[in-house]
Amino acid sequence: MPGVLAPPSVRAHPGAFASLVLLGMLLAPPAAAGQMAASADVPPDSSRWIFEGGAGIAEHLGRRCVMLDGGAATVKDLELRDGVVDMDVATSGKRGFFGIQFRSDSVNGEYVYLRPHKSGLPDALQYTPVFNTGLNWQLYSGPGFTAAADIPRETWLHVRLALAGAQARFYVGDTTKPALDMPDLKSGIERGPVALTSLIGATCVSNVEIHPAPDAPWQRHLPTMPPGTLVHWSHSPTYDALERDPERPLSAAERASIRWQAVDAEPPGIVAIYRYRVAPHPRVTFQSDWSTRLDPQPGTGLIYARTTINAGRDEVRKLSLGYSDEVSVFLNGRILYRGRSAQSFRDPGFLGIVSADDDALYLPLHKGSNELVLALSELGGGWGFVARLADGARQEAVAKPRRGS
Repeated sequence: MPGVLAPPSVRAHPGAFASLVLLGMLLAPPAAAGQMAASADVPPDSSRWIFEGGAGIAEHLGRRCVMLDGGAATVKDLELRDGVVDMDVATSGKRGFFGIQFRSDSVNGEYVYLRPHKSGLPDALQYTPVFNTGLNWQLYSGPGFTAAADIPRETWLHVRLALAGAQARFYVGDTTKPALDMPDLKSGIERGPVALTSLIGATCVSNVEIHPAPDAPWQRHLPTMPPGTLVHWSHSPTYDALERDPERPLSAAERASIRWQAVDAEPPGIVAIYRYRVAPHPRVTFQSDWSTRLDPQPGTGLIYARTTINAGRDEVRKLSLGYSDEVSVFLNGRILYRGRSAQSFRDPGFLGIVSADDDALYLPLHKGSNELVLALSELGGGWGFVARLADGARQEAVAKPRRGS
């Protein structure tokens, strides 16, 4: 059924998309096909493009194309749920970030993008959800989020995004084998516009084709929650980090006055703060001037996250902690640790990627309830943390905080 799964006008190999949406085709109600939007070719001169920032029409490598350099091009009057987005792209190979935003609203959505300057490296390709205007590439990395891809310079390269339910696949060059398999799209948005974006780095796009498909069943494929993960937390509102002393514990009066919001970690333990708080967007200076990396950065946000650990006796327990971008750790009103793991600060890669294996500290717990508080500040790239206690068989010892007090 290749002609049904991917219309004949789709270039290259339609069977690649067939493997992704066949189940959805079989299970979708008969009316679904009648509800699909029509397939569309969107040439560069089409009136359907909405250009923003450094986006426009150009000639490149013998083709009329959409040129993006710090801009975006959105296809007007299109709401896509499942289907295929095909296009050819050409880049110089200089540092750049070109991608496709899809299923988005004004502040949330999905984003998959290429890093041409990292051609062949394990993170040449990345998927990140967008929450409250913030990218989360520091929180979501590894299988399902990053992959290697060869991105040749100054030549046309075919790429394809295939969407089916809560899953997606991205193809680079070879349309029979995905370069990146995304088994669990995170934003939860089921349909929305399609936009081509380039944060920086000139990228040309031609031969854009969009082919909707019947809706596949919406099934999440969540990873497992590792033993010992601290799942239940409560968050404070956002504060200006430069107006707080991150090494001073909250007083009892401050804790009582805060309107706490109960939050649960998502498998495999990530607490993505952007899901609940609008992303700050400070203009950090250290990206262009390394010598300023320890200077205060105006616009940095800070929240407090707290949980309760119930211990059956006095004991010392190891806490594995990953965070972005800065953290202070308080136990029972006393600071134990202060660290920074932002982009440009620590190897490997100086990217600030979050993993529970990043740092470890030891908690001197007393018998009964112990309050653990994290003060977390954000510079960009994803605001969040993951925390796991050693001896995960005692997961039930972590109690969910109550709202308010």
